[in-house]
Amino acid sequence: MKSKPIFRNLSIIILLLLTQFAVCQSAVSGTVNDISGIPISGANVYLEGTYDGASTDENGAFRFETSKTGTQTLVISMLGYEPQYETGDVAYFNGLDIKMVEAINALTGVTLTAGTFEAGDNSKVSVLKPLDIVTTAGAVGDIAAALQTLPGTSTVSEDGRLFVRGGDAGETQVFIDGLRVFQPFNATANNTPTRGRFSPFLFKGITFSTGGYSAEYGQALSSVLLLNTTDVPDQEKTDISIMSLGGGVDHTEIWGDRSLSFNTQYINLAPYEALLPSDQGVRWKSPYESISGEAVFRSKGEKSLFKLYTAFNNADLDIEQEDINFEDFTRFRLTNQNLYVNTSYKHFFAKEWTLNTGASVSRDANDIAIIEDAIDTRETASHLKLKLNKNFSSRFNLSLGGEYFITDYVERFEAPDGIAFDSGYDDQLWAGFIESDIFFSNRLALKLGARGEYSGLIEDFTLSPRLSLAYKSSEKGQFSLAYGDFYQNPGSETLRYDGSLNFEKASHYILNYQFLAEGKTFRAEAYYKDYDGLVKYNTEMPRFDSDFNNSGNGYASGLDIFWRDNKSIENLEYWMSYGYLDTERNYRDFRERARPNFAPKHNLSVVTKYWIEKWRSQVGLSYTYASGRPYDNPNTPEFLAGRAKPYKSLSFNWAYLIDQQKILYFSVNNVLGFDNINNYQYANTPGTDGVFGRRAIRPAADSFFFVGFFWTISKDNKSNQLDNL
Repeated sequence: MKSKPIFRNLSIIILLLLTQFAVCQSAVSGTVNDISGIPISGANVYLEGTYDGASTDENGAFRFETSKTGTQTLVISMLGYEPQYETGDVAYFNGLDIKMVEAINALTGVTLTAGTFEAGDNSKVSVLKPLDIVTTAGAVGDIAAALQTLPGTSTVSEDGRLFVRGGDAGETQVFIDGLRVFQPFNATANNTPTRGRFSPFLFKGITFSTGGYSAEYGQALSSVLLLNTTDVPDQEKTDISIMSLGGGVDHTEIWGDRSLSFNTQYINLAPYEALLPSDQGVRWKSPYESISGEAVFRSKGEKSLFKLYTAFNNADLDIEQEDINFEDFTRFRLTNQNLYVNTSYKHFFAKEWTLNTGASVSRDANDIAIIEDAIDTRETASHLKLKLNKNFSSRFNLSLGGEYFITDYVERFEAPDGIAFDSGYDDQLWAGFIESDIFFSNRLALKLGARGEYSGLIEDFTLSPRLSLAYKSSEKGQFSLAYGDFYQNPGSETLRYDGSLNFEKASHYILNYQFLAEGKTFRAEAYYKDYDGLVKYNTEMPRFDSDFNNSGNGYASGLDIFWRDNKSIENLEYWMSYGYLDTERNYRDFRERARPNFAPKHNLSVVTKYWIEKWRSQVGLSYTYASGRPYDNPNTPEFLAGRAKPYKSLSFNWAYLIDQQKILYFSVNNVLGFDNINNYQYANTPGTDGVFGRRAIRPAADSFFFVGFFWTISKDNKSNQLDNL
């Protein structure tokens, strides 16, 4: 009988506890919609650090109860959306109206592509691969030559540098790991094409901007070419090259987190020049000969990466060229010595901060003899840079930094009669930039920036706004817009005589459409460039007694189209590029606005590569067409009204896999021997009949042959210099 009170008391206690538990329970409820008001079903809603939560129903509604009290954090998460956090007293988590924002998908979201071609195995939007540089027929391993198969470039076969959208070669700048390369091309003779100084095998990726490029880069009116060295090599290996023009050795050594890659190359064109016909307007007394090398040292820390890149080149040539103003051939001798050093450091801090800093320095020396005159030039230039980047979220990041450029240029001219003349200039240029990427959604993104520059020589400051906007119109297609102002110092050919000149300016306007499907890329880009402040002078060439000013101007507009396909036909990949260019300018010694000689109206390139399994071979063909370039005929009153015949070239290459690590490579440029004419040279004075005589300026050779044997030695016994074979 005594047990009844015990049970009665226990029941009362349990009842009190249940009552207390019920009293402490709080309801959490609300709805979850996207920013358009559409309900989101299946979203997870829970109190942070607890098991209290629920999922939204088909109407986006949720409800659950919790015993938690006080300030809590409510988490709302859903795949494809940015997580949402609501912090406050749990008593107020009732009837909530949650708006979720679409997450930015780095793989499928919009990208900012106007004016930019990327080439990299890790690049999201890659129109070329690094390997394309060495497997494109006609390029013969030259980065610039391979890029000339892209739209926006003009074929100027006797030069070899990059001419982009109506701009001359001096309007394109080259950067390695973000630092300026002041002399990116080998020195050469007049009307003899040059090559880039750098081996494509040392670079992991390439960004080639034909306009509207980032505020991080300046001093280029038309284009920038960004080369990024490999961060971490995959293995130790040695590459041996034996070529019809010389030979080379490449090697990579790895010590834990440190590595060194280097190459050296010897080139001698004597065997090749001995095969040239004697009626091409040139006679080689000593064909081009060079020895060059590059090295990259890398040290990778837990949160840092240090690189040291250096390149050197020593070259000599002695050539005699036909000149209509002389009875005999004119002699040109050149010795060039170039040294470039580049060091960069990257550090990853907490909270998504990244520091990039570095410096580059170059020294370029030319000893030139033209007939009996001697010209010696020396340029020492350096670039210091610091950049900070902060990722505030997947939707917003900010970059800002500063740069300092120093240029010291001197030239000495000596005539055989003892007359000598010295010229040159010193410049210190300061620059600062700020830029942000803003992703409003997976369909809409904005890049907004500005760049300021001050030149100590010019004593003037410029401010350049830069803007890019991209809208993803479908799963595979997007539109992009870009605008920017770009400034550049006048070239050394004028600054060495007149340091009072001002900046030259170009404004870019770009509309781009890009379509990406599996294995297929289509791009169409319309553009307009407005030139102002171009340098003019009143003599045929810049001279110490020329009158210089910045009254020049011009424009360039056009349409570029690109198509690449490596899926439709088995073992075949190809791309086609077409560029239409409408341009005129009044600069240098022009007496009126006219299309310059380096700007053909139409440019077409078709590149194909086909793998033949039975032959263990890759065969490539490249066809290049450029409409006739302008030339000035003094026998007519019109200025630059003449048109040379169109340029045509069909190039062929064949890479044969002897075994997995040995490749025999053969190529020939202009295999059909098209008789191309680059320009015409007219006599300085008319003949007895009052007519100015002329001669055609043709390539030194109609065709160029190359044979090479490439042997890779590595631990895996699989790698070779054309890794897709």
